[in-house]
Amino acid sequence: MQRITITIDDALLAAVDRLCERRGYDSRSEAVRDIVRGALAPDHAAEAGLAPCYGALSYVYSHGTRDLARRLTDEGHHHGVSVASLHVHLSRDDCLEVAVLRGSVPAMRSFADTVTTQRGVRYGHLHLIPEGDEADRHGHAGAVPEPGGADAAPGQQGSL
Repeated sequence: MQRITITIDDALLAAVDRLCERRGYDSRSEAVRDIVRGALAPDHAAEAGLAPCYGALSYVYSHGTRDLARRLTDEGHHHGVSVASLHVHLSRDDCLEVAVLRGSVPAMRSFADTVTTQRGVRYGHLHLIPEGDEADRHGHAGAVPEPGGADAAPGQQGSL
């Protein structure tokens, strides 16, 4: 670990202190490290090329759009990057879906584009997370078990 010195104006430092308070950081250093990691994550994921990364695709869709739910489910099975998903009913007409993904960046982007361009899908966003050996801020390696692997819960082998 390296110690550095930065110059920051009073207003920005006050914003960092509010962030620390609101999110429960033990120190400004922890907050700054997370901010830097967050800023670098898309670049690291993009540099990964075909190496495996993680992703979270969130989108809102109208469940009343003809055959849309089936098409979205089919896309999840055909692209081979979907690990798990969460489905929430937002209103009588709208659903929120969050898909956890693992695969190459091009494969995840292809899946995200296919899903978010469907008629009836709104507010789509793909968040890329680089896979790495670097420990997170809590000292964990951050390993996520392979879908259907030995650590999968019963009934979860190979399922969404």
